[in-house]
Amino acid sequence: MPADRKNVNKADINFANPDHASLPLDIMGLFFFAYRDFTGDADALLERQGFGRAHHRVLYFVNLRPGMPVADLLDILKITKQSLARVLRQLIDNGYVEQRTGDADRRQRLLFATDKGRQFFAILSETQASRIDASIDALPAEAARIVRLFLIGMVDPEDRVVLDRLSLTSKI
Repeated sequence: MPADRKNVNKADINFANPDHASLPLDIMGLFFFAYRDFTGDADALLERQGFGRAHHRVLYFVNLRPGMPVADLLDILKITKQSLARVLRQLIDNGYVEQRTGDADRRQRLLFATDKGRQFFAILSETQASRIDASIDALPAEAARIVRLFLIGMVDPEDRVVLDRLSLTSKI
């Protein structure tokens, strides 16, 4: 395929290069559309607050594990300290998250969602949860377990212990 081509479609990839014929392009495309729609409603709500997906991710984990240390959040999100500091500052300044020092280690910074942060997270999660529930409900009973196993399989093996620590694998 010429390097100057700007638009590529599946047929071009599959037939122009036989090595690509076995790629799961259909699943990759489905992931794209599923992720786009899964995040779309939340993105619109976040944008109204001047926030983005990084803010949503922080709110998700702070709500999932109240008292989570900043260091753990850095490990999970795999972003720089500067990026996390900017996002946290906005969430704290706008009253969605509060930061406290640890009881045992005063250097430790623990994160908690405020009432406002819990309420906003609940609103953000409603549309995403209903989308997941509707999709899972349309499948046979065993499918939810298979979907969970599939998603776990997509996570880097060294990060799967974090899924267990966050109780994200408890329904397997």
